[in-house]
Amino acid sequence: MSLRVRFAPSPTGYLHVGGARTALFNWLVARKENGVFVLRIEDTDRDRSSDDMVRAIVDGMSWLGLEWDEGPYSQGAAVERHKAEALRLLEEGKAYRDFTSPEELARLRREDPDAVIHFPRQAAAELGEAEAERRAAADEPHAIRFRVPEGETIWKDRVHGSTRFRNADIEDLVLLRADGSPTYNLAVVSDDAHMEINLVIRGDDHISNTPKQILLYEALGYPVPEFAHAPMILGPDGKRLSKRHGAAAVGEYAGQGILPEAMMNFLALLGWSPGTDEEVMTPQELVERFSLDRVVKKAAVFDPEKLAWLNGQHLNRLPLDDLAERVLTQLDPELGQVARDRQSADPAWFSQILDLLRARARTLDEIGVKLRPYLVDEIAYNPKAVKKHWLKRPDEAADHLDALHARLGQVLSPNGWTEERLEEELRALASEREVGAGKLIHPLRVALVGEAVSPGIFEVLVAMGRDRSLARMSAGSLWIRSRETDES
Repeated sequence: MSLRVRFAPSPTGYLHVGGARTALFNWLVARKENGVFVLRIEDTDRDRSSDDMVRAIVDGMSWLGLEWDEGPYSQGAAVERHKAEALRLLEEGKAYRDFTSPEELARLRREDPDAVIHFPRQAAAELGEAEAERRAAADEPHAIRFRVPEGETIWKDRVHGSTRFRNADIEDLVLLRADGSPTYNLAVVSDDAHMEINLVIRGDDHISNTPKQILLYEALGYPVPEFAHAPMILGPDGKRLSKRHGAAAVGEYAGQGILPEAMMNFLALLGWSPGTDEEVMTPQELVERFSLDRVVKKAAVFDPEKLAWLNGQHLNRLPLDDLAERVLTQLDPELGQVARDRQSADPAWFSQILDLLRARARTLDEIGVKLRPYLVDEIAYNPKAVKKHWLKRPDEAADHLDALHARLGQVLSPNGWTEERLEEELRALASEREVGAGKLIHPLRVALVGEAVSPGIFEVLVAMGRDRSLARMSAGSLWIRSRETDES
């Protein structure tokens, strides 16, 4: 039988990092081994589940590129099968009726947590089967509990190796609640067996559920799948991952300019290593290299800086036409239209700009922000850049910009507006003014792009073009001098 794995999220929240990592590990194994990847929505908790969450999960997986082969199935559609399996265990003597009230169980847990493990079975034995049947026939509320057998439950986990639990430490788990609804462990076992899942890959917070589920597989007469429990994901401070660490719903990362292939790359490295120092990998490379043998037991650390770095690496690998389309979709409609018009008019120029900007960018959003000065006539000046490079010595900064305008304005031919010629003229001017070239470059950069950081200044001048560059120098000088006038 071919490999069959599944991702079974609960639609009580969005697809977050932990769930996405679980989905990815299942997808990678399925793709590498030509298996089947099943998507099942565990929506039996109707009060907390919602269609919006289902759509968010499906959209998040689609954005990541984690296409599934079967599904999405709804666990809620199989409730009658779940109930029938519980009743079969009851008929076979592998389960029993528990009439203990929730209040009594809560009291026992407070007073003697150890006693509550055995209390329901003892109470059922004292009640007797005949009396239990009579009370059930009278519609008296009760749960159906699984009768945990004696001994140990042992399995060879694909990540943790040989793992064992003493059955005596496992409480007789509820299969059907008093309202007749099936519980998580029963539903999962029934669904996985029905869908012929033979490898369950999930987070190691489920390890304590595994012995219960193995016992149910055996009691129901189903083949027991293999299990692989991936490590927990922690924040940089070593605590359980949460929003305060920067973790968000996967869909939010798309809005922040993160590439899906970069997110996939980042998630894969949360608990898995390729065995080399290589970190930047395409989806196909991940499929080829992924193996559960290299999933570690130690908790993984979610590092937003690592995600940003990886995203920058993937940005620089994209073909320019692909990058252009992704950047354009991130821009606001007005600027996006301007950008598309410029791209249509001069595709080579537009590609040149993007290639220049992506070298220092980490997200699509950053490229979009850096692109604006090359497309619009007026720009905003970053206050920190202005304070550092213009307002410390405003007269000097304005004078430098005026001198640059006069000197570089002598380069009349667009064909002469080259990096080499511009650098030659700027350095010659700096020498004449007996200052370092940086004294001219820093105020010039603020005038051109409004920031203290940019690609190489001569690359910027060429990309921006002669007319716009000279206009920016004039505008910068005017802004500085008007600021001096306002303050005097």
